[in-house]
Amino acid sequence: MSLKRNRLSVDQYVSGVLEGDRMILSRAITLVESRLDSDQLLAEGVMEQVIPYAGKSIRIGITGVPGVGKSTFIESFGNLILESGYRLAVLAVDPSSQKTGGSILGDKTRMEKLAADKRAYIRPSPAGSTLGGVSAKTREAMLLCEAAGFDVVFIETVGVGQSEIAVRGMVDFFLLLMLAGAGDELQGIKKGIIEMCDALIINKADGENIEASKRAKREYSNALHLFPAKENGWYPKVKTSSAITGDGMTEIWQMILAYKENMLSNGFFESNRASQRVNWMHEHIRYLLESKFYQDPIIKELINSSIENVRVGNTSAIAFGRTLVENFIQKEGRKDE
Repeated sequence: MSLKRNRLSVDQYVSGVLEGDRMILSRAITLVESRLDSDQLLAEGVMEQVIPYAGKSIRIGITGVPGVGKSTFIESFGNLILESGYRLAVLAVDPSSQKTGGSILGDKTRMEKLAADKRAYIRPSPAGSTLGGVSAKTREAMLLCEAAGFDVVFIETVGVGQSEIAVRGMVDFFLLLMLAGAGDELQGIKKGIIEMCDALIINKADGENIEASKRAKREYSNALHLFPAKENGWYPKVKTSSAITGDGMTEIWQMILAYKENMLSNGFFESNRASQRVNWMHEHIRYLLESKFYQDPIIKELINSSIENVRVGNTSAIAFGRTLVENFIQKEGRKDE
């Protein structure tokens, strides 16, 4: 099988990633993000070989309401982590351009200092049409970064919504950033998101906002006491931070390290990752089935010929959906005969 002009062999990708070659790491992530069948087969071969070298990082999800200052927080917090002797990868899932499908926020321009540091790697990924804005291939990108030697991985999400459910299922620790003085402190954010977080950070706690941040911290702390402890015995913590002054960053990092030690000692850390791996398998099966279904030429033709009837209500969406699935199953069955 001849390789595409701009594609390497599996061994070239694997050796480049394991050697920490940033150019090849970027190309490997581009490969796993590709929707081409030939690229997907190549990517599976790469992932199969790098997985034994992955899994040694601390995986941290970071989200927050619009305007909360995620990028400035990540840059300040990330620089602290680098100075602590770690290597950091930031996977920032951007809203996608509806015309080009590319990332439109440009994380490297929003984190200039971090992007210039050779100990850090920033990868913006277009959210596309995947669940809640989380790139379908974020997990694979995370594993590639770990295999390349990055021992802390941030996954920054688009906003507060469905994406957090997906991110919670791929990280070890989940940070929720909030603002003080933005109206009722417990409004505008879903209760379920607060239940998922391991720590709630009141960001921009500086200047005239310090007192308001302290009040917000008390209010959130009181609210979180109403929630039961998580299955791992951890009670979510509330902290304040400032990307401008750096206040609170060290305390947040020490909290995450303490969390990891606690979870390692009680066995939850590995059991959680084991459950995540099984869930990833099931999600990937659904992704593959959906991709194959919609790429099937007969299904495409049936949809194109009847979609208007569904749109105007002449055909039942449920009945037509069943017809499409039955046609697809029968077609696949005939292939096996």
